[in-house]
Amino acid sequence: MSFRVRLTWCFLPFVMILSASKVVGENVSLQTGAELTEEWLPILEGQRVGLLVNHTSQIDGLHLIDTMLALGVKIERIFAPEHGFRGDSDAGALIKDGVDAASGIPVISLYGASKKPSSAQLEGLDVIVFDIQDVGVRFYTYISSMHYMMEACAENGVKMLVFDRPNPNGDYVDGPVLKDGFTSFVGMHPIPVVHGLTVGELALMINGEGWLANGVKCDLEVVKMKGYTHDLLYSPPVKPSPNLPNLLSIRLYPSLCFFEGSDVSVGRGTELPFQVIGYPDPRFGEFSFIPVSTPGAASEPLQQDRLCYGLDLRETEGVDHRFSLKYLLLFYKLSGRDDNFISRPRFFNLLAGSERLAQQIVQGLSEEEIRASWRQELEEYCIMRCNYLLYP
Repeated sequence: MSFRVRLTWCFLPFVMILSASKVVGENVSLQTGAELTEEWLPILEGQRVGLLVNHTSQIDGLHLIDTMLALGVKIERIFAPEHGFRGDSDAGALIKDGVDAASGIPVISLYGASKKPSSAQLEGLDVIVFDIQDVGVRFYTYISSMHYMMEACAENGVKMLVFDRPNPNGDYVDGPVLKDGFTSFVGMHPIPVVHGLTVGELALMINGEGWLANGVKCDLEVVKMKGYTHDLLYSPPVKPSPNLPNLLSIRLYPSLCFFEGSDVSVGRGTELPFQVIGYPDPRFGEFSFIPVSTPGAASEPLQQDRLCYGLDLRETEGVDHRFSLKYLLLFYKLSGRDDNFISRPRFFNLLAGSERLAQQIVQGLSEEEIRASWRQELEEYCIMRCNYLLYP
């Protein structure tokens, strides 16, 4: 394949002139990495295996663990990311070590006292399997857990096998690129908000660009999907996390997550998380909702028990949303350009990847002017991205 063709793959999403997205089920035959047992079973036979998985790690409705045990794979340990092994914990809630009741396999939390497995926790393992449904956004923490697991595997001589899954925001690339000094668990890599990679492609980038601590390299292998292309509009059969229940919420998530650096509710604590936005003031819109305590999704949601006014984004056209600042800029304007609109500036800057976006909002720049400021860094990222694409 020529460099010209690869460059086209990369830049088409950025300039947003892709042809209409294909939808799973519309003459599309897709097999995830996990479903290709003939590809990964020979690699795992006779190996002592650890799994970094959660509730999305399924094959035709059956958990990957059950499939592997039925095939004779020796699973020694399960590692659990944010939201827990079963995906029923609040965002940000600490996850405890334990034992999986169904299989009796020990479960080690990677969202508790430590987010990186220790040498002792990897001792005796030959292979770690990562199989989690991602949503293709820099601040979604499953990819941070993948990073730390890759790093630990590299440091302890353990192979890592990534079962690739579709990216439901994988048909474009957009947003500011994270800068030095703003690395955190909600942004570990110098990539844009919407990075346009599958977890397998991102793992290859992390390894290839030397982003693991001290430049270590992970013994990494990706089980590629069959039938996947980046223009596929994929709706995960299992919600990736408690507050992303459907494709609309997943497509809006890159645009709305910045509100979490403000006091504006994005619908946590309602039946419409990341599909509505509002604040307890009628000037923000005619639509109203009340966030309530929802254990397992939002035990203490922002603006709990208060009537919020704002927008119902279910009424916007279709579900093919792409990253936009229009909602953020609109609510800032409706606030009267309140100096305290960004009420958690440090967290907002970590989500944005630098201080620049907050400064531009306060300066009154338009979305077009803000976008122009990150165009060059986005183009540079797109060139780098081409080196790691596994799918057209």
